Amino acid sequence: MKRIVFCLTVSLLAAACGGGGDFDASGTFEATEVTVSAEAAGRILWFTAGEGDRLTAGEQVGAIDSVQLELQKRQLERRLASVASSRPDIAKQAAALRERIARQRIECRRVENLLADGAATLKQRDDTRAQLKVLEGELEALLSTLGKSLTSIDENASAIDLEIAQLDDRLSKCRILSPVTGTVVARYAEPGELAAVGRPLMKVADLDHLFLRAYFTSDQLAQLRLGQQVTVTADFGGGSRYDYPGRVVWIASESEFTPKTIQTRDSRANLVYAVKIAVENDGRLKIGLYGEVRLAHDDLQTDNPQTGGRS
Repeated sequence: MKRIVFCLTVSLLAAACGGGGDFDASGTFEATEVTVSAEAAGRILWFTAGEGDRLTAGEQVGAIDSVQLELQKRQLERRLASVASSRPDIAKQAAALRERIARQRIECRRVENLLADGAATLKQRDDTRAQLKVLEGELEALLSTLGKSLTSIDENASAIDLEIAQLDDRLSKCRILSPVTGTVVARYAEPGELAAVGRPLMKVADLDHLFLRAYFTSDQLAQLRLGQQVTVTADFGGGSRYDYPGRVVWIASESEFTPKTIQTRDSRANLVYAVKIAVENDGRLKIGLYGEVRLAHDDLQTDNPQTGGRS
């Protein structure tokens, strides 16, 4: 009789502390992980990111050797300066010819006046007009030549500017940056090693916003909708369980076979649907931790600091 009472007491305590089995689905916690790979080839000069370090988006944590790229950029800058110095000064080169044209026009007016007074001949007038046309033709040819030369120089300078921009882009890829705000969960390289384009250097995960990937049977889909608030229970083992508010953010469009490590409300179900539930991490949740989901809007219970579980 005492044994029966003891077993009944243990069962009631288990149901009160953890809701043993009172869940609609279960799964494991996961995070958005980003694998940071090298975008340039060369020796890693320094790399400070360590596992557990918290990084902000855009923070530089390392650098790849970029000496050759810097030298190529300096060479292009010298070429650009040389091209710029060869630009013709059209105004100065055409100034002397414009001055001759101005004087020739004065001469043409003087001959016209002399011709009107009978002091000059028609041949003299025609000669001065012909000389003016020759000078104007020379100016037009000079301006055309100088304009084409200037256009060619500007095109060369623009091409060099593009080459410098390409080098700047390659130089920026020699900096190892964290693309997201998160925590370093894995490091794959060390200073002094050779990096190749695409080689993984580290993995960064957003541990502040985790997701519980749970699996529901087809008869439970009618109870699920995007944005729905649910209760997520994290099982830390040893009777330590904590409840968190969760929100459904993704429901799979295709079914899949139940993973062997996942329990469902109906253990006989073969096909289930994956669902991602967003959970704010208070610092206790870890990737891979087991969790359960209750669709009922249960009131969250307070944590018991003595037992580490729920009171």
